[in-house]
Amino acid sequence: MNGLINKKILFLDSIHPRLTEILEQEGFVCDIITHASREEVLSAIHAYDGVIVRSRIRMDKELIDKASNLKFIGRVGAGMESIDAAYAENKGIRCFNSPEGNRDAVGEHSVGMLLALMNNFLKADKQTRAGEWKREENRGVEIKGKTIGIIGYGNMGSAFARKLKGFDVNVIAYDKYKFNFSDEFVEEVSMEELFESADIISLHVPLTEETRNLVNKEFINKVRKKFWLINTSRGPVVKTDDLVDALKSEKIKGAALDVIEYEETSFENLNTKKLPASWEYLVSSDKVILTPHIAGWTKESNIKLAEVLAEKIVDYARTL
Repeated sequence: MNGLINKKILFLDSIHPRLTEILEQEGFVCDIITHASREEVLSAIHAYDGVIVRSRIRMDKELIDKASNLKFIGRVGAGMESIDAAYAENKGIRCFNSPEGNRDAVGEHSVGMLLALMNNFLKADKQTRAGEWKREENRGVEIKGKTIGIIGYGNMGSAFARKLKGFDVNVIAYDKYKFNFSDEFVEEVSMEELFESADIISLHVPLTEETRNLVNKEFINKVRKKFWLINTSRGPVVKTDDLVDALKSEKIKGAALDVIEYEETSFENLNTKKLPASWEYLVSSDKVILTPHIAGWTKESNIKLAEVLAEKIVDYARTL
C-alpha cells in the first residue's frame, strides 16, 4: 500500500480504538480531534489524506473544498447523510461506510421490538411492577403466519429477514434499486404487492430526498390491512403527524420506532422542550415503543463497524 504509507487521517468523532489500531499498523498517522469546532476543522483539513466521521460535523461542499489533499472519507456506520458523497466522488474522493458491521444488531433489534410491540411487553412490565396483574388486557398477537413486508433490502433489511427465519412467517420485500433477490429468507415483490399483503411493515431505507416522508397519509392509506410499523432506518422517513393520525384511527395497530423525525443528525441533539404534540402522543401511547437510535448500537457492532471500515480503507490504499 505504498500510495498511503505515512499519510494522515483526521478523526472528527469518537470511534472504537480498533479502527486506529488497524490503520496505524498499516502505516497511517491518525489524528483524533473529536471536540474540534467546525472552524478548527476547516483550518486544518487541508493537511489530511483521509477523514473519519459519524454525524457531529457534516462533510459538505465547504469542508470538501478545503480538503485539498483528501483521498477518502470514511463513515463509521451505515447512513451517509452526513457526507455530500456525490460532490466528494465527483472530486475524486472515495466515500466508504460500514453497514456490514451493525446489520446483525439492527436485525436483532427489529425482531425484539416487533415481539415486544405485539405482546405488550413494556405495558405489562410497567403494570406488573405497579402491582397490577392484568392478563386479558395484555393478551398478545403471534407473528406466526403473518406477512412481514420489508422496504429496503440492503444490509439491514436482509439481516432482519434472516433473523425471522424460524418464526414461521411470510417475509416479502420491496427495494427500488435491487432485483432478483428472492431466496430462502424472502420473496421479492412490488410495492403494490406489499401494500396488498403486509400485516407488518419494517423500514430499512437510507434517508434521501426520495425517502423523506415516505410513510405518510397516502402511503398508509394504500396498505390494505391494518398493520404494525417498525422503523429502524431514519426518523424523517416517517411523517410523524400522519403516523399519529393512523394510530388514533387504528389503521396502524402499533409502532416500534428506534428513530424519530425530530432527531436532526443525532439523538443527543434532541430538544424535547420544543417538540410538537405528535411527540407527546408517541410518548404517552401504549401502542408505541421508542428506543433512542440504538438498533445498531451493540458492544459487538462497535468493534465490527471499525473493522469493516478499516478493511475498506486498507484495501483502497493498496490500489494506489
